[in-house]
Amino acid sequence: MHMCLSRKITPTRIHRTLVILALALLTGCAGTPRPDDTGALFFPPPPDLPRLQYLTRFSTPSDVETESMGLRDFIVGEDSLGDHLVRKPFGVAMYDGKIYVADTRGHGYGIFDLKNKRTDLVQGSAGGAMKKPINITIDTDGTKYVTDTDRNQVLVFDVNDRFVRAIGTPDQFKPIDVLIVDDKLYVSDLYHHQIQVLDKAGGETLFTFGKAGSGDGELFQPTSLALGPDHSLYISDTGNFRIQKYSLDGKFIRGYGSVGDAVGHFARPKGIAVDREGRIYIIDAAFENVQILKNDGTPLMFFGKPGDKRGDINLPTEIVIDYDNLEYFQHYAAPGFNLEYVVLIASQFGINKVVAFGFGKMEGLNYDAAPQPAADTEDENKQ
Repeated sequence: MHMCLSRKITPTRIHRTLVILALALLTGCAGTPRPDDTGALFFPPPPDLPRLQYLTRFSTPSDVETESMGLRDFIVGEDSLGDHLVRKPFGVAMYDGKIYVADTRGHGYGIFDLKNKRTDLVQGSAGGAMKKPINITIDTDGTKYVTDTDRNQVLVFDVNDRFVRAIGTPDQFKPIDVLIVDDKLYVSDLYHHQIQVLDKAGGETLFTFGKAGSGDGELFQPTSLALGPDHSLYISDTGNFRIQKYSLDGKFIRGYGSVGDAVGHFARPKGIAVDREGRIYIIDAAFENVQILKNDGTPLMFFGKPGDKRGDINLPTEIVIDYDNLEYFQHYAAPGFNLEYVVLIASQFGINKVVAFGFGKMEGLNYDAAPQPAADTEDENKQ
C-alpha cells in the first residue's frame, strides 16, 4: 500500500502540505480526482494515490434528520453551536447503523441513528445516571459499556439503552476505556497506571498488568485500547508519549514511538484503532491530527488539522474503525472511490464533533504498482 510519508508534523509542515494540496487541486493531477472547496477531499494529497476521503460530519440533529434540516437551518443557522447534539465528545462507537458519542459535558451519550434518520440523547437515571462519561464500547449483542470518570465505574446499558448495572468498587480504578475480548473486559486505569482485566459476566477482576513507570511493560496514564488482527492489545501510553503492544495475558511485546514532533513520535497520543491489515491509527491530541503506522512501526501518513472547515478536527480524543456499516457512508464517497472501512473521529471542540473518513481505493488506479514512500530526511534527527 502506498501512502504519503512526510518527516515533520509540526503546524508549519501541516500548513505547507495543505498549501501544496490546494495548488495541486487547482492545477489538476493525472489519474487523481480534482476536488475543490465543495468537492471530494482526499488524503494523501496528489500526486500520491487517494486512500482516505473526508465523507461527512455529525454534530447537529440536522446532520441525520434530513426532513427537518431546511427548517432547522433557517431558524438557528447551519452551524449553530447551540444546536449540537453533543457538546464535548470524547468516545465514539458504531453499532447497527447508529453512531454513539460519549458526551463529557452532556452527562450521557448521543445517538446519531443513520438507519432511521433520527437522534437521541441517553443520560440514564437513578443508579444509571451518568456524570462524566468518557468512552463507550459496544459488544456484538448491542450491550454498551460506558466509562464514567466522576463515578469511577463502568456503566452497562443494554441494546435498548436501559441501564443494567455498574462495575467498579470505591478506589478500584479510574476507567478511561474498555476493550471487549470474548468473555473479558480490558479496562485502562488512569489511577493505578495499569490494565485491569475483568470477567464480563460478573465484573470481578481476573488479573491486572502494568505499573507506573517508563520502562518496557510499564505505563503512565494509559488511555485508549485497541485489538489487533493478531489478537494483540494496543495501548495509548499517553503519559509516556508512546504506544505499547501486549499479549492478552499481559506480556509486553513492543513499543511504538517516543516524545517528539516528527512522524512516528508523539506529544499526546490518545485514541487508537487497528485495521484488519494491522495498520495502526493514532490520534495525537496535541498536534490535532492522526498518524498511521505499519504494524512494524513504519510511518505511512498523517492527516487532519485543527479548524472549522470540512474534515478538520479540534482536540481529537477517540477514533474507531468500522467495517459493518458501509451502506450508510458509500453515498458520501466520490464516484469510483470504493470504501473498505469507515474511520470515525471524535473532537472535543469546534463544529465538527464527529468526523467520518472513508478508507478505500479509486477505480482504475493501480495501487499495487505504486512506488513505496521514502522518508523525508529534512531535520531527520530533530524531535
